Amino acid sequence: MRIGELSDEALGTRLRAEGLALDFGAAHGRVFTDVPGLGESLRRVYAHFPVERGDGFFDVTARVRRARGARRFFRPQVELVVDGRVPFEPFPAANDLPLLEWGMNWSLAERCNTHLLLHAGVVERSGVGVLLPALPGSGKSTLTAALAVSGHRLLSDEFGVVRLDDAACLPMLRPIALKNESIGVIARLRPDATLGPVYRGTRKGDVAHLGPDAESVAKRDVAAIARFIVFPRYEKDAATELEPIARARAFAKLAVNSFNYEVLGPAAFDAVGRLIARCECYRLSYGNLVEAIATVDDLLSRPSGGGA
Repeated sequence: MRIGELSDEALGTRLRAEGLALDFGAAHGRVFTDVPGLGESLRRVYAHFPVERGDGFFDVTARVRRARGARRFFRPQVELVVDGRVPFEPFPAANDLPLLEWGMNWSLAERCNTHLLLHAGVVERSGVGVLLPALPGSGKSTLTAALAVSGHRLLSDEFGVVRLDDAACLPMLRPIALKNESIGVIARLRPDATLGPVYRGTRKGDVAHLGPDAESVAKRDVAAIARFIVFPRYEKDAATELEPIARARAFAKLAVNSFNYEVLGPAAFDAVGRLIARCECYRLSYGNLVEAIATVDDLLSRPSGGGA
């Protein structure tokens, strides 16, 4: 059974009692809450995830609860509790899912040091993986989401999880947080995409979450071998340009875009070296999302040249 098929009663019972277990691929999470309405949002964005047992090991256990004191009644707020501690200030109660998703990502970035974690989207098509590393505000999430609803398997948006021994990319399958204009762009590109509710006026503007599709969820334990590294950069009205970059430059950019490069030390250096050695590396500037998708698709149709 999938989470999207759970009844209101069954979902509510899990969220209050044993927790809603979530298998992301490279990590596992568990969610508790009794906040009204949050269960329905979770059912939408995790609709294709299987119903898992609530026992066993979890990398992150998170609880969203109503803030205590006067905030329960006057301008209500919710707070996130991660393994017994509250890492963030409370959010307005209307922004419960953004608080949970940002908190889960923060916790995974802090704890998952078995693999190299890059701030990158990862997609795969016909056995060929593409790593999309970028700093916040570069249009990475929008492009990753657009590729995911256009026939590519989604492995991750927030985390490019690189296995240390062979530099394979592992899925860390989480909903993609779309912001502001990107929400409508993806909705128009794929009207039947699994989009959650729009949360207005969060700390990052309007936010909605794109749930992973059924195929991506079914293959969340299947690694991908990246053959291309594409550093995207969105600029309004910019022409679409794809240009190769040197491996040394790509290496430095990947190290900067890592959550735990310094923590892992030499192991991270070696993993990035293996990744760079087998990938062609490019910089993609775009102002038109449809053209950007076509550019990536064209890149994947070319025979691999073994690196730029």
